[in-house]
Amino acid sequence: MSDTNTNASKAPTHVAYQVRDREGKKGFWTRIGSAWPHADGKGFNIQLEVVPLDGRVTLRVASDKKD
Repeated sequence: MSDTNTNASKAPTHVAYQVRDREGKKGFWTRIGSAWPHADGKGFNIQLEVVPLDGRVTLRVASDKKD
């Protein structure tokens, strides 16, 4: 079994965010990384630039829209 990412040169399919809740307001979203699916479709390679102190990471499908 190999978890090597064969899509290394392709754009990520998902974007990782840290979401900080704010009282009475919308959460503050900060992009912190990206994710690419494994070739077998059973997992992801995730590259994070930072790791949130609370450990909460939100993955969203990547879009063509700029962040």
